[in-house]
Amino acid sequence: MTSTAAVLPDPDQIAALRAFAERLARSAGALVRDGRPDRVDVAATKSSEVDPVTAMDLASEAHLRALIAEHRPQDGILGEEDGLLPGSSGLTWVLDPIDGTVNYLYGIPAYAISVGLVAGEPDPAHWTPVAGAVHAVSSGVTYTAGHGLGATRDGQPLRVNAARPLATSLVGTGFGYTVERRTAQARVLAELLPRVRDIRRIGSAALDLCRIAEGSLDVYFERGLNPWDLAAGQLIVREAGGVVTGLRGAAAGLAMTVAGPARTVDELSDALAGWHADQDG
Repeated sequence: MTSTAAVLPDPDQIAALRAFAERLARSAGALVRDGRPDRVDVAATKSSEVDPVTAMDLASEAHLRALIAEHRPQDGILGEEDGLLPGSSGLTWVLDPIDGTVNYLYGIPAYAISVGLVAGEPDPAHWTPVAGAVHAVSSGVTYTAGHGLGATRDGQPLRVNAARPLATSLVGTGFGYTVERRTAQARVLAELLPRVRDIRRIGSAALDLCRIAEGSLDVYFERGLNPWDLAAGQLIVREAGGVVTGLRGAAAGLAMTVAGPARTVDELSDALAGWHADQDG
């Protein structure tokens, strides 16, 4: 894995990298949108038989990798489908070629291309997000962010909602694909649901994080997020004034991710820790 210390580009370089991330996400989005057949078939599965990969997941990632190799050959690439290709620049592109594959499979219009760029080791516990873009394929909406440059939706600045109590918060979440993980998540959901305004399960972590940034969700949590689920959306939330964290002082990542305004995140994180929501037992 890349072990180069995290050295951030200067603001002008970050702006250019943000623009390139948006170009990548939009280009892959056009491929996914224009190439969607009337019937989508499963090409393979991952963590379980209900965790699908389609031919378009593979084609979208190949398309993104080819563009990066052409324009930024010195950078590393970490993609959901083809793993890590180390680079020499200290920067790594972290790619989710279709975030929300089950929605794509069923024709539900909530799936996105997520393109993040991080400095340092391509691991959420150690990286520094630099730039990112999330392109919602069906609507054509694109969210972007650059480190220190703010977050936007189609060019308009974003801001998370003001903190509010959990009791009046609309909470986003997602579920894993194994029986053990879903059983534990159902237990946590049963504890949480009576204590909040309502729950939304949209099916795309990248879009959930963008909804936090734009204020159409108040707070979000999910166990099991991989680096490609998190890289772009994490930066978009932070640049919109929110926080993204794990439980008990840990970084956001596989064990747990909680995102939103700081005080609401603190309240939800305390509750989740008490329910051992970062464990499958």
